[in-house]
Amino acid sequence: MTPRVIADPDSFIRTETACLAPPLVPEITLHLATESLPIWQRTEEELGEIGLPPPFWAFAWAGGQALARYILDHPETVRGKRVLDFASGSGLVGIAAAKAGAARVACADIDPFAHAAIALNAALNEAATVTVLTTDVVGTQGGWDVVLAGDIAYERDLAARVFAWLEALSAQGADVWIGDPGRSYLPRDRLEKVADYAVPVSRELEDSEIKATSVWRPRR
Repeated sequence: MTPRVIADPDSFIRTETACLAPPLVPEITLHLATESLPIWQRTEEELGEIGLPPPFWAFAWAGGQALARYILDHPETVRGKRVLDFASGSGLVGIAAAKAGAARVACADIDPFAHAAIALNAALNEAATVTVLTTDVVGTQGGWDVVLAGDIAYERDLAARVFAWLEALSAQGADVWIGDPGRSYLPRDRLEKVADYAVPVSRELEDSEIKATSVWRPRR
């Protein structure tokens, strides 16, 4: 079967999701899947490709929930600043930054579904300062004051590449904040923990219904 591009990702997202608030971040409403397998299968059917990774944009992952909660509880982290939400997925963390008073928020993701989901979710939450970056920003310097990254340490090579870049941004003066629920490839020895959360999640996606999740920043 030849892979194809969905003609109307907005309609797909509206049809396959419900407007729900993540458990740890009830202030924000997102287009989220109520079950993982059906939307995963529908995504593969629509794209004509089997074996795709999960539709990350359709779920409020633990790392993103913890990071969004931290930002909302500590708005001084982003207030008045230029913010990047890296590997944004649903846009949850970027929307939290917008609600906390960020001057500008760029939500970066390479998944075309995520581009549509971020735009829909930003509109749903009246987060007018949110824009979407559709290219791979790893290795670039976009003039961001704050860089936010939720749940990015699940694959070894990707984590090594991303964390080298995040540490470089931190060394150049950006404030880098990372949300992580104990993924295998988080370089804990190079990070400082700043907060802990117990995040309700789906057993379809994780190994427990509550994930112990932390917010970290690079050591300086």
